[in-house]
Amino acid sequence: MAYLAARALYRAANQFFHRYVAPRPAEDILTIVAASIATGVSAQGMWRFSGDVLGFDGPLRLLLFAFIEVAVITSAVRARRNMRENYSAGIDGIAVWTLTGLSAVLSSMDARSLAEAVFRLAAPLVAAWLWERGMAIERHRITGRHRINWRLTPERMLVRVGLAEVSDRTASEVDAHRRLTRVALAAKRARALREAGASDRKMRGALTKLDKAMDRAVEHTGLAVDSTRQEALLSQIGALYNTSALIDLTPPVPWAPEAEEPPRLTHALPAAAMDDDDEGEVEMLDSPPPVVDTAQRAALLRAAREYWDKQIERKFVPRASDIAHEIGISLATAREYRALWKLEPRAHALIEAAFREHGIVDTGTFPAIETQQERVLTVNGSSHG
Repeated sequence: MAYLAARALYRAANQFFHRYVAPRPAEDILTIVAASIATGVSAQGMWRFSGDVLGFDGPLRLLLFAFIEVAVITSAVRARRNMRENYSAGIDGIAVWTLTGLSAVLSSMDARSLAEAVFRLAAPLVAAWLWERGMAIERHRITGRHRINWRLTPERMLVRVGLAEVSDRTASEVDAHRRLTRVALAAKRARALREAGASDRKMRGALTKLDKAMDRAVEHTGLAVDSTRQEALLSQIGALYNTSALIDLTPPVPWAPEAEEPPRLTHALPAAAMDDDDEGEVEMLDSPPPVVDTAQRAALLRAAREYWDKQIERKFVPRASDIAHEIGISLATAREYRALWKLEPRAHALIEAAFREHGIVDTGTFPAIETQQERVLTVNGSSHG
């Protein structure tokens, strides 16, 4: 029986270890162990308080002495769940500290010496602190950020008094920057005195300071041979000399609405009077088209029609400028012909196929998309396959 009991206990402990202990980091396990010890110390103090002060004895004392510790553990579990779901401990986190402080005070009231009182006050607070640190580590692991950023830190105070640097610059880089800044400030002061018409004594003093600053910069920064330092000095001088230009700047208002672009005229397909010049050819229509007789006009119309039909057979839709250039007619006349002919079923099918399959708008000559089955379109009630 002892062997069977020991084996069952070993299996239970092994299962508990692999399920709850092994997946956790070492710091979480140590936090739980230390918090459990501190909670046990607090519960022992409440045991004495319930017997000596409250007069509990027997089963009543056993049932009621650790009610605050149970409430602390319950609030801690709820706070951890809230943190995992809402990234904040909420009111349960406050309850953990409140109940812990209450338990510490009650335990210390039954102490026999000052040392015992301090010990009983410290034990619950240590448990609460370990719980808080475990929560902070898990919060940072889940959210990737810390809870707060302190404004007063040793690093910030050292930077404030000038004993530390914000960036990772080396000591030589910091010294070179400061010496170049001294040269730029001295040059600005000398220029301001000259523009203000200062006396010769002030000008000599300003030029002396500028000369000394320049000498030290050349000696310690390599300004005479380092082009990077020279550009940095010129940039500082340029910024200092043009400080007054800041009042004349008109930066854009970040919250102002963006200016709306004027509406662009897009041509829907099909359209009888759509402009079809893709490269923006514009004809000067100030002078009227040349006057031709009826026979010559009919011949030009037949030639334009033959050219149109030939290009449609090749699956191309010619532009008005192409028709005008090929036949020798005016662009306005070619536009009139094309506006009528492109509504015919075959030409319109080519235009619509290019628009539907490739988004090509009818702005000129383009290759049409050959389909397996050509669509049948109707114009004015007539059909043509």
